Amino acid sequence: MTIRIHPIKAFNDNYIWTLINKNNKQAIIIDPGQAAPVIEYLEAEGLEMIAIWTTHHHHDHIGGVAELQEHFPMTHLVAHSEHNVDEDQTIKDGSIVNAWGCSAQVWDVSGHTASHMAYILDIDGHKHCFCGDTLFSGGCGRVFTGTIEQLYASFERLSNLSDEALFYPAHEYTASNLRFGLSIEPGNVAMQQALIQAEEKTNQGIPTLPVTVAHEREVNVFLRADEPSVIAGVASKMKLDDEKPLTIFAALRELKNNF
Repeated sequence: MTIRIHPIKAFNDNYIWTLINKNNKQAIIIDPGQAAPVIEYLEAEGLEMIAIWTTHHHHDHIGGVAELQEHFPMTHLVAHSEHNVDEDQTIKDGSIVNAWGCSAQVWDVSGHTASHMAYILDIDGHKHCFCGDTLFSGGCGRVFTGTIEQLYASFERLSNLSDEALFYPAHEYTASNLRFGLSIEPGNVAMQQALIQAEEKTNQGIPTLPVTVAHEREVNVFLRADEPSVIAGVASKMKLDDEKPLTIFAALRELKNNF
């Protein structure tokens, strides 16, 4: 069986990740903030939507759910009880979700919100992490209903995925995140090169995603809170009580809020 993963663009910079079973022309939609682009894509490709998975409750991730359920009445909706949708399968940390015989493990990766879930889909032994707004390439989500401690713990957990595992964030924030990263760690050559590539892709309308875990460890300043170069960069911009990784991580988020 072949599962293809395709990003449907929505709003200004959202990606609605779509799992496509090429054998039976079925699709699973992740975080449909808008219904229209999803319906347009599915109809153009001759696909039938069978399920929706949501990562968190923000409108740009669930805004299209109700309309899609009306359009595809057999849709199986997978969500946490606090995602503000009428789910068929209620998930929490450790839940398992199925996609045509492949299994996705649900992880609690709260911080951006208090009930933020990620789906770690295993396809032929290769892991694909749909992480919503917790982790972006080069950055992290802003803290809303979660806490910075939760977000830091979620990053610690996500960073333990294997080097070749792929992250599928829900927004095209890569270039701006890398610019912030370079304001902290200007000598990071991998980050410099990643920014050049991200700007080229963005200018051409090509997604910069997905990205490997190994790549993010090199270019995502929020995964590098224990690096001396990052600690020095943060200390040059604000007074620190200590240099513990959580302290640096929280300081980075505060600096990014005002970048």
